[in-house]
Amino acid sequence: MSTVGYEALGQVARITVERPEALNALSTAVLLDLDEAISRATREAPRAVVLTGAGGKAFVAGADVAEMAGMSRLGAAAFGALGNRVFRALEQLPMPVIAAVNGFALGGGCELALACDLRIASETAVFAQPEVGLGITPGFGGTQRLARLIGPARAKELLFTARRVDASEALAIGLVNRVVAAEDLSDEALALADRIADQAPLAVRATKAAVDLGLQKDLDTALAIETAQFASCFETEDQTSAMGAFVERRKPEPFKGA
Repeated sequence: MSTVGYEALGQVARITVERPEALNALSTAVLLDLDEAISRATREAPRAVVLTGAGGKAFVAGADVAEMAGMSRLGAAAFGALGNRVFRALEQLPMPVIAAVNGFALGGGCELALACDLRIASETAVFAQPEVGLGITPGFGGTQRLARLIGPARAKELLFTARRVDASEALAIGLVNRVVAAEDLSDEALALADRIADQAPLAVRATKAAVDLGLQKDLDTALAIETAQFASCFETEDQTSAMGAFVERRKPEPFKGA
């Protein structure tokens, strides 16, 4: 039985970690099931993806400590490599991914949210990288993505102290895009995904690629990447149709993704 659900909701897909009895903790089995869901999103190509956790208490409360406790150094290396491979596959999906954080996002759960493009948090959400309190470092990208998102000084404080951050502080430091009432989280995340899905999908993908690739380069190289992505949108059906409608002052046709 899979621990990760996948729902096709029109032009949007929703992926749900479904292990509420363990606060959706990331075991090897969960990571493999998440990898399958990501592969399905790659094949089915929705225009946006929402990622969340089952139950009201946790998005993902972390990696499975009970499983990690008995690991050797080699076992830990393999577990970390698996988590990083799966999270990188999520991060590299061509369509935007929105984390709907509905409770605890600790350790591997915070790292999972960091691998998404956007993060919406419920008022009850709590974030932390508590690994140093367990005698280890983050292993699924937390030392890298957190520093890139909120800056190295803020990231180091949270990483060195294992301090928990509530939703309001997460918003203030740029860890999340917005905070909403818990009962509104699912609707707000799907509404954002639908708004993205209403845009030209090839242009959205090209924009994501320009941002993600450009952030890894110097400015001149990044601008060349942007130019290439900009040019790639021209002569598509969507660009021709939308610009024609704009010039002719008429309502554009729905985007086809072609």
